[in-house]
Amino acid sequence: MFTPEKIKLIVEEKMPGSRVQVKDLTGTQDHYELTVVSKEFHGKGLVDRHRMVYALFGTAVGAEIHALSVKAFTPEEFK
Repeated sequence: MFTPEKIKLIVEEKMPGSRVQVKDLTGTQDHYELTVVSKEFHGKGLVDRHRMVYALFGTAVGAEIHALSVKAFTPEEFK
């Protein structure tokens, strides 16, 4: 089971220095909105940023995590 806390921890561990916000959209712990702010997104397009985030969860997206909405920003974009 992926809790909001577990999702946040995974992102923070694999993308050090990132700021992460997780919302459980349905209360069922399988539909999430994830906002990630990271320097690692510099120079990356939207699709590449989303791929980077989805890759952190491997096969869990589409299985244990039924839906994951990603918002990915550089620190400058998030201000």
